[in-house]
Amino acid sequence: MAEFRRITFVERFTRRLRDADAWLEHSLRETGERLKERLWRIRDLSDRLEPSPAGRMVVALACEALTYIAIGGVLMVALAKPAFRAIDEDNWLKQQDLAVTFVDQTGAIIGRRGILHSQSIAISDLPEHLVKAALATEDRRFYEHFGIDPSGLMRAMMANARANGVVQGGSTITQQLAKNLFLNNERSIERKVKEAFLALWLEARLSKDEILRLYLDRAYLGNGVFGVQSAADHYFGKDVRDLTLAESAMIAGLFKAPSKFSPNVNLPAARARAADVLSNMVEAGFLTQGQVSSALRNPATPVERANQNIADYALDYGFEEIKQLAASGKLGNHRVLTVRATIDHGLQRHAERASDTILRQHGPSYGVHQSAIVVLDHTGGLRAMVGGRDYGQSQFNRATNAMRQPGSSFKPYIYAAALLDGVIKPDSIVVDKPTCVNIGRPWCPQNYGRSYAGSMPAIVALAKSINTIPIQLNEKVGKGNHKAGRARVHEILRASGFANEVRDIPGMPLGVSEVTVIDMATGFNVFANGGKQTKPYVAREVLNAAGEVIYSAETDLSKRPQALPSYVALDMNRMLRKVVTDGTGKRAALPGVPTAGKTGTTDEYRNAWFVGYSGNFTTAVWFGNDDYSGTRNMTGGSLPAMAFQQVMAFAHLDVETRNILGLGEEDAPQKDPKLAEIAGTPDSAKQGPRLYRLSARGKSLLREIEAIGEDGAGEGPVSQLRPVDRRT
Repeated sequence: MAEFRRITFVERFTRRLRDADAWLEHSLRETGERLKERLWRIRDLSDRLEPSPAGRMVVALACEALTYIAIGGVLMVALAKPAFRAIDEDNWLKQQDLAVTFVDQTGAIIGRRGILHSQSIAISDLPEHLVKAALATEDRRFYEHFGIDPSGLMRAMMANARANGVVQGGSTITQQLAKNLFLNNERSIERKVKEAFLALWLEARLSKDEILRLYLDRAYLGNGVFGVQSAADHYFGKDVRDLTLAESAMIAGLFKAPSKFSPNVNLPAARARAADVLSNMVEAGFLTQGQVSSALRNPATPVERANQNIADYALDYGFEEIKQLAASGKLGNHRVLTVRATIDHGLQRHAERASDTILRQHGPSYGVHQSAIVVLDHTGGLRAMVGGRDYGQSQFNRATNAMRQPGSSFKPYIYAAALLDGVIKPDSIVVDKPTCVNIGRPWCPQNYGRSYAGSMPAIVALAKSINTIPIQLNEKVGKGNHKAGRARVHEILRASGFANEVRDIPGMPLGVSEVTVIDMATGFNVFANGGKQTKPYVAREVLNAAGEVIYSAETDLSKRPQALPSYVALDMNRMLRKVVTDGTGKRAALPGVPTAGKTGTTDEYRNAWFVGYSGNFTTAVWFGNDDYSGTRNMTGGSLPAMAFQQVMAFAHLDVETRNILGLGEEDAPQKDPKLAEIAGTPDSAKQGPRLYRLSARGKSLLREIEAIGEDGAGEGPVSQLRPVDRRT
């Protein structure tokens, strides 16, 4: 009998491990076999689903399409993001509901902006023929599209191609409303992209009737009139509900070009445009030919208006100021407002007339088509603003929104930095010599005459607009580092109240970086008022509907921040005074009124500037072209200086002229009858307020008479135009 042996723990454990190993090996093998079998089945199924050659092409194209769709989606999001930054989700519509009336210092109404709450009328209450006229003219498929009308866009493109010009617009009413609510009138691809995205956003937020009502309430219809109710009252003296078909057609014709087709400016053109609107209504199927025949035989006649609105660019700027005040909570919940404005009604009219006259008389010979002018008092109050030649044709404000190279008119900021840091004094000797900046490669700016004048006082270098000196001063301010010097100048610009950042590039000391006209006026205002920072403003006081003052601007200069020490401002006044007396700005001089300033001209004569001031006002003037094309040798000492002289002469006719701070008795103001002659104003007109207006027809006739008189007489400041020193 075999002896029984007891199994040890180690042997039992070893057997369990062998069993587990065998189980694991078997399980993995079975899993592998099953997986292999399934993979073969999938492969077999794939073989059955393999497309034909034509199918492969379809799949490839579909994959490519999905790829491009994904890329396009990312691009669309990137493009949409800047557009939606213009929207305040909570207050976007509330801010646009402001109703603002601007009045001058006498209480006379200058103009209105925003929607008139008492005049906002529901679509159902408007005359049916007015709504149909607007739709037939602006957007026939308004109730069918989603904010953007591809078919309408294609139709407009084809019509424009056939006409070899722009005869139809492709923007829908929703797109136009988006532009009116959130954007400016700048003509650019970026603006059109933003407009498209915002149109989609509006369609998602509002009903079609709400969009149409907002559009009809806010559309600009000429002569400072916004909205169809205001237009009905202004042009026909009646409520919009009482408009006839002919009158509705004439108002609908204003959407395209308010200035060109305004019945107060050109009644025959307005009637011809109204006839086109009536034809559009028949073509769209809204009316029959028989229904419009009476309106065609009896066209609308507007009421006579002795006073036409002016200062549209200035009022737009003031309205933006009011919207900012409302957004910041400074106006409470008040939405019906009256603004006591700083705008000088007479000076504004004169600035517009002077700009237009100079462009008509001398624009063709110089190849220049546009101008911008800003006049500020020394607290920053906006007295006059010209933002372009024709507001009705283009509401883009060239005084506040156009970024242009200032040329040599920027040099005073470099000299101010040098004075501030003790690098120079006005009488310090500087040397005009070859000067280079190393920006990877040597950059050596030259003077206009390609020569060097040697040693001279700094005050003379600025008066003669020597180019090498600002480069040398910038290097000294930066202690040998040009970039550090420019950073110091940027500090002065920000302290002076520049609203736009100036590009930091090596050519900045010579005015290569772009600025706006209103920023240049703001900067020179610091020199004029003794170094105090000012911010341009239109609203001196804001009153609510009850006539209570709810906001007042700070007009006490002693409470303003000190942008520059007073001694720097006084030194700059003395230096810029010499520009007018002995330098490139002689044509800007005013008899009996001490003035100071600086000319500026950029490469290829694209931009010409004069920025200057007296003891009372600061004025910045720019002449150039919208397309950045060069002019025919126009310099800052020619048309800009001439416009400065005429505008400032009128500004000082009925004010107590003050001397520029820091100037001596030899520059004290004096009464001089030639001042009225330069302003184009007879002595008898100097008395009394400047709050007169002519009708549009009278204004046109007066311009023609002036042109005939000035051209025939061969005398006066305009006709004395001669070749000038171009070293600006």
